[in-house]
Amino acid sequence: MTAQPTPPRVYLDHAASSPLLPEVAEAMASVQLLPGNPNSLHASGRRRRALLEEARESVAADLGAAPVEVVFTSGGTEGDNVAVLGSQASRVAEGREAVVVSAIDHPAVLNVRERLGDLVRTASVLPSGRVDLDDLARHLDERVAVASVMWVNNETGVVQPVGEVVRLGHAVGAWVHSDGVQAVGHVPVDFAASGLDLLSLTAHKLGGPVGVGALLVRRACAPRPPAVGGSQERGLRPGTTPVTLAVGLAAAVRLAVGRLEAEASRLAGLRERLVAGVAAVAPGSRVNGDGEASASIVNLIFPSCRAADLLMVLDQAGVECSTGSACSAGVPQPSDVLLAMGRTPAEASGSLRFSFGPQTTAADVDRLLAVLPEAVARARAAFG
Repeated sequence: MTAQPTPPRVYLDHAASSPLLPEVAEAMASVQLLPGNPNSLHASGRRRRALLEEARESVAADLGAAPVEVVFTSGGTEGDNVAVLGSQASRVAEGREAVVVSAIDHPAVLNVRERLGDLVRTASVLPSGRVDLDDLARHLDERVAVASVMWVNNETGVVQPVGEVVRLGHAVGAWVHSDGVQAVGHVPVDFAASGLDLLSLTAHKLGGPVGVGALLVRRACAPRPPAVGGSQERGLRPGTTPVTLAVGLAAAVRLAVGRLEAEASRLAGLRERLVAGVAAVAPGSRVNGDGEASASIVNLIFPSCRAADLLMVLDQAGVECSTGSACSAGVPQPSDVLLAMGRTPAEASGSLRFSFGPQTTAADVDRLLAVLPEAVARARAAFG
């Protein structure tokens, strides 16, 4: 008997990392073998410097920023750290020592509490997944150096009211930062129009390389650099800037922004197909988060299941997704984001995140829906 070919695996975890796009790989390949340090004065160094500045100008043009406002980083975590810790350190002398964050922000923002302790104030969120603006306003005063609220939540895809956050923060003189890692390329982002003072992003969520991102820093803001060294990247990130990675970031941003409208419409159709299909084959499931959301992320509760069990069964069936939650010593924990939204521990522990990217097709969604009934049944049996 001829063995049946194994169907290709379905990757629905683009919010964790999206595969490198061929166009990005090609852009990087065209420069990665060129010699020279971009800070050197000889011809090879000047050529590398020109490529670096072209990448900076490209990112700036695509995101509504000035080139001088683009600081290349190693990714979203470093950008978040420089924005929040660097801003707080820079403004202590003004009597502004406090930081305000939202309860659903990325750990790179929330975990500044490990450094700053009680100086960090946390604004609650509504069951919809949006930050509670009234509670945010209560935390804001003249002692706040910086307020940070992510633009699009990485677990639920819920879009946050960035404009209102900026208005409230600026009313008390605070700088305002947003983690835009899941926003860039998925919702319209214009740094100048947003009013934000700082915005962080990363390449590998956009089909770019791992290890590079950018922090957009308004010219009037001067966070304190976390490390000492040379004057590269406005002095905020000393060390030789990785030109090839910067070229990759610029290419990924250019592609994502250029395709945004068409991709948003296409992915919205896939998201609707998934939500409707899951409701039909897994009765009782429901979406985490209400209102405006990125088309690229959907988070679903599967009652009477442990998400970790369901994830592993789906993985065995060739479908890859995420719990979107933290893990400690290999033991999955309920999602802090979902708990902050008022979900019960059982609901938070029974939720999975599916996220889409350029390679995601309707066939991928249909494959998930085909294997999901048996997967849910097996996960519920394991749940007992």
